[in-house]
Amino acid sequence: MDQPAPLPARPHAFILTGSFPVICRDPLYLAELSRRGLAALVITSSAYRERARAQMAVRGGPMSAIADIAFVDGDVTVEGAFVAGAIATVTAWRQKYHIAGAYAVGDVLAEPTGLLCDGLGVPSPGLRASRACRSKYLQRWYLPELSPRSVVIPAGQRARAGQDAHLAAELDAAFHAIGFPAVVKPASRHSSWGVLTVRDLAELKRELATYPEHEILLVEELIEGQEYSVESLVQHGSIVFASATRKETTQARGRTFVELSHSVPEQRADVSRQLIHANALLLGRLGFGDGIAHSEWRITPDGRCVLMEVAARTPGDGLMALYQLATGIPMEPEILNIALGAPASYPEPHRFARQVYLEHEPGVLDGVTVAWPDVEPRWIGEGGVWPEIKPGAADDGPALRAVLVLKDRGSRLGPLESSDDRAVTFFVDAGSPEELDALEQRVRSAISIKTR
Repeated sequence: MDQPAPLPARPHAFILTGSFPVICRDPLYLAELSRRGLAALVITSSAYRERARAQMAVRGGPMSAIADIAFVDGDVTVEGAFVAGAIATVTAWRQKYHIAGAYAVGDVLAEPTGLLCDGLGVPSPGLRASRACRSKYLQRWYLPELSPRSVVIPAGQRARAGQDAHLAAELDAAFHAIGFPAVVKPASRHSSWGVLTVRDLAELKRELATYPEHEILLVEELIEGQEYSVESLVQHGSIVFASATRKETTQARGRTFVELSHSVPEQRADVSRQLIHANALLLGRLGFGDGIAHSEWRITPDGRCVLMEVAARTPGDGLMALYQLATGIPMEPEILNIALGAPASYPEPHRFARQVYLEHEPGVLDGVTVAWPDVEPRWIGEGGVWPEIKPGAADDGPALRAVLVLKDRGSRLGPLESSDDRAVTFFVDAGSPEELDALEQRVRSAISIKTR
């Protein structure tokens, strides 16, 4: 009797999730998956459908390595909005592919990715960490001793307070207990979008009325002090690498908190130790299992480490490039090792690297010039593919590695209210902090952003 023909073997695949521009920012993930013989599957927001299809159609381009892509509908202001779409997508995919792992490169789909990993039985940060790292009020719940004083305003509560004098009075008393100035934070947004400082109760109420009624908000005490982040590689619940990054933001000049520079690693060893200790407490409390964590902190004038937020995904902006400049080795292969259950490690930095976002005059972007030998601005545009910013030798002198223009010529540039408003950035590295500071100032003077 004839035997039935064997079913064809399912291709081995790996899922990347997040906004498509974030995936374009770091195409090394796709190259590394191809090198390992894994089909790259991508889940992203349906808002990027047209842009993603265009990038994938570029023959030989980095995005052409994507084997399959799914676009899910959702609203970042609504908790859990992307979960059902992600589950539906992977339910179909696991009939076609043997899925070896999944990883979130961006905020929006980090929680669904944790659920996908849990159902697939592959390494992940864990359900608690995946959920809490997408919700600022849950971070306050699990880590009250590391958090600023805050008030959670559930969806719909502002409308009820408008009809209930007792509830309105309770909220006002809670806001006064926080003190002013205070900070308003949407619970689930990203890229500093919607985060504002308010000076008094009247201004707070005016600003609260501008957010969607269905959105969960926090009102928090304003924490003064230098801002930092800690990037951690975690495997089987143990930290295999951790390093602190110094940040500068727009806070000193306005009401917003848009990041303007990242410096890797933090220069002061005592500050690094303090941040890494607090970060280890955070990861332990969240039961963080496998993955990369990006936590953001402030150190107050009296020396306290205060948690701003934590994410279970790749750090944003050009931090991955900075770590490659500082260590000479890309971090992406080690992140994939962790997601695939293979041993991972990463070296300590031996150079100092910095990314700077330049401020601009609002107007229409006409051009960007760079008066620097052998360096021309690279026009990436909105959501374009970033080039690999390759490191030099360990004993190189101070170097300008790249200048990127993140908007298209003719784009209208407005004030810096979120990370998406920034237009021009550059990357530098040096053998000492003093050389790095001097180089930054020379590069700033060499770049001109022309608007009209």
